[in-house]
Amino acid sequence: MDSASPSGESAVQSTDERIHEAKSAVARRLRYIRQHHPEGPFTLDALAKRAHVSKRTLVQAESASGSNLTIETLVKVASSLGITRDAYFLDEQVFREVNAELDTLKELQKQGVESVALRQSSPTAIPSGSLQELTGLLKGILDSAAKAQDTLQDIPNHQRDKTDS
Repeated sequence: MDSASPSGESAVQSTDERIHEAKSAVARRLRYIRQHHPEGPFTLDALAKRAHVSKRTLVQAESASGSNLTIETLVKVASSLGITRDAYFLDEQVFREVNAELDTLKELQKQGVESVALRQSSPTAIPSGSLQELTGLLKGILDSAAKAQDTLQDIPNHQRDKTDS
């Protein structure tokens, strides 16, 4: 229980301060994902259309002093970006984990991977350590494949002709 002063204010942190911090965190996370998403960066207008919310709502959300966002709006924005973890905008750990997954996806796309299918036997999320190991493994495979392709391209055509005869 908070120790309250006679005026009703908490000695720890006022509710208004907590609300401001939460709004600031949501604003920071929204700006981050809008600018760093693998399919982005998105303008406020483009993200609003994609999420089926008003641009004004997103402008206010990014201002940190703007209106109170509904859970519905946060879930719509997250879903429109392929983020299924609803706490993305509210929880720092979830924010970091999802961004690490998106960074991995972005890196795989740079390497020419068009899609990745992950299957889980349980509904729990992949631990971040396992995700990093998987990322390292996939990067190693992609690097090896690129080197093998370069090596095959360097083989002179006359060697291939001899094997064809």
